[in-house]
Amino acid sequence: MEAFCDSLPDTYSDGQRFAWKNLMKYVAEIVDEGTDRALSSRSARSNRPSTDPDPANVLGGGDCRGKRAAMVSFSPYPFDPRPRRAADVLLKMGMSVDFFCLGEEKRPGRELLNGINVARLPITHLRGGKFAYAYQYSAFILLSSAMIALRSLRRRYDLVYVHNMPDVLVVCSIFPKLFGAKVVLDQHDPMPELMKTIFSLGQDSWGVRLIAKLEKWSIGRVNRVVTVNTACKKIFSARSCASEKVTVIMNSPDESIFPLQMRPEVSPRRDVSKKFTVMYHGSIVERNGLDVGVNAFARVRQTIPNAELKIYGTKTPFLDRVMDQVHGLGLEKSVHYLGVRQLEDLVHEIDLCDVGIIPNQRNAFTDINTPTRLFEYLSRGKPVIAPRTAGIEDYFDPESLFFFEPGDDVELAQQIEYVASNPTKTDEVVDRGQQVYLENRWTRQQQIFMNMIAELLSGGRTA
Repeated sequence: MEAFCDSLPDTYSDGQRFAWKNLMKYVAEIVDEGTDRALSSRSARSNRPSTDPDPANVLGGGDCRGKRAAMVSFSPYPFDPRPRRAADVLLKMGMSVDFFCLGEEKRPGRELLNGINVARLPITHLRGGKFAYAYQYSAFILLSSAMIALRSLRRRYDLVYVHNMPDVLVVCSIFPKLFGAKVVLDQHDPMPELMKTIFSLGQDSWGVRLIAKLEKWSIGRVNRVVTVNTACKKIFSARSCASEKVTVIMNSPDESIFPLQMRPEVSPRRDVSKKFTVMYHGSIVERNGLDVGVNAFARVRQTIPNAELKIYGTKTPFLDRVMDQVHGLGLEKSVHYLGVRQLEDLVHEIDLCDVGIIPNQRNAFTDINTPTRLFEYLSRGKPVIAPRTAGIEDYFDPESLFFFEPGDDVELAQQIEYVASNPTKTDEVVDRGQQVYLENRWTRQQQIFMNMIAELLSGGRTA
């Protein structure tokens, strides 16, 4: 390692030399056989305590005891809920799981966490332009591929489960697949649509066409594709693979955190002397339309003077623009940014609100998105107003959800006012919305997931 660092060009700064030294040290630790064996032993003890139920009987998901999985995600663990829940399901099925993910400043490079062997790569996600994303993706792909290949030499993987973005992260599965591993690509987001939205690119731009080709190539390298809703399945089936290769596993709320709360048989009429609380939570980025929500709320204040808007989410540059908008409209006393909340705390905030809004702008990405927030509100018996888009209308109709035209603050304001003044009709819509939630709740999605994995690993249909 020291010899390698000494061989670096003289043009490298002390900081660059330090980074390379740490990277080489990290890789050496990762492939150290003694450390790896110790972690495997600890994982086995953690994954199979004597009080655990037999994995073969957990939700009928199939017995995968003794099988080994590698999961890869360009996100920190356990921050991203979809990869975390996927890993948890594999544990329930009796598998041991190595999770390769982004590094975090205050977390160790390796640890056993929640029964998962976590390997954090010395790469952190930084927002930036196209070239910044390309650099980070490339470094992560190269390092994760090397680590998985080295571990496969000692003990092969039965499954490699890759989360996009990027799609080409499936490169890390090529070596274990040669030794018989099955490969799943979990398409959280269609990259062409997301890139068009983030960078304002046209459908025929070279960047979008390249990403679409990489998507098709990546899907061609895997046994199964998993995605988040029917709209995304239609997209992948139309341009990259047969429909039978794609399984939909929705981002339904965790029922242990968002337990179903049915509304009372007779809801009390709204006390006009009390505040009427409108709630927004989620990513505060332009495509999610918080600025549209604020404009709608300004209209609502003219008819409901005691209305308030509560905003929850990570602070972003776009939030600063929105708060400037709030000041310009004179809404400082009725619009409140309350920061980030853990999911467990968010349940309480939802219980206190009168209506949730999803004020999305119309764009290539939001057109196909089915926000988890929809189900989070409905799980607690709250009305929710959402954009009239394919990703939502595949599951809801006007009898089970309140709709507005994306980007139309006038119609959004009208729907908020309707909810406030029509409690009986609102209750009927919420009741039907909760039935849609129940049909797609996580218990059912988890069962679909387990059946798909069990079939794949037993040599069933791989498409």
